[in-house]
Amino acid sequence: MTTRPAKQTAVVTASYGPDLDRCRLLCDSMDALVEDRPDHFILVDNDDYNLFSQLAGKRRHIINEFDVLPSWLHSIHQGFSSQARKLWFSTRTWPMRGWHVQQLRRIALAAHVNHDALLFCDSDMLFVRPFHTGQVWQGDKIRLYRMPDGINDGLYGDGKQHMDWTRSAAKLNGLPMPGFPAPDYINTLISWDRRVVLDMCEHIAHVTKKHWVAALGSNRSFSECQIYGAYADGVRGGEGHWHAEHSLCQTYWLGDALSFDDASRFLETMDDDQVAIGVQSFTGTEPDVLRRLLTA
Repeated sequence: MTTRPAKQTAVVTASYGPDLDRCRLLCDSMDALVEDRPDHFILVDNDDYNLFSQLAGKRRHIINEFDVLPSWLHSIHQGFSSQARKLWFSTRTWPMRGWHVQQLRRIALAAHVNHDALLFCDSDMLFVRPFHTGQVWQGDKIRLYRMPDGINDGLYGDGKQHMDWTRSAAKLNGLPMPGFPAPDYINTLISWDRRVVLDMCEHIAHVTKKHWVAALGSNRSFSECQIYGAYADGVRGGEGHWHAEHSLCQTYWLGDALSFDDASRFLETMDDDQVAIGVQSFTGTEPDVLRRLLTA
């Protein structure tokens, strides 16, 4: 029987209404295959809180953005319908979209839980092999995904946005502007040290002379993964982390919707040490197709 690790790791998923069925599938795959039954925090905006409450359980918690983000950050619908896209605004930031605020929620949760680490799982991924959160630890060091030279101008056909995220991460952390290629810390299944996240927020506030939410929100484009990586490696010199170049999750980023046969073949492309697959929601792949993988 697998013993529970001395280090306590929480699983964290940022999601939203259209991804409810995908998030439910992630939850079901965790219940079936994540052996140590960790706490699972699902972060949603206020409009989606009641919808996602159906997923709550003994160790699964639905977190309303109002409970983790500053009260001075507000949201409005850009239209008369509740289905219209939302915009988050304040006197301290640029107007932000849901993608920006999902990232803020992921960082902000660190101040509201007591776990040693946060393991982030996108809501359009699912576990397909047994996993234990102790696998992200080597003694007191937490796994940090880092692909050397992963950020470059050829990334996904156009790496400009990723390069902008990397420059923004350096600026927020008070680091010199990076050269390229640069390390890539972005993935669908990654782990962070919770205490390092809190230290990072304090560091960014010190560098920018702003609340960390205001500092990030004053940028048109940012990536929380690149920001954490820049702090963990650029400021702390990698202290408290061990680096892994391979992803724990095999991800289908682009392409047509997968059939069950397509998904089964995709499963066969996994490396031996990978435990999950991610199929981006914008490919249009139906969650029921992926659910069949759990019982096939």
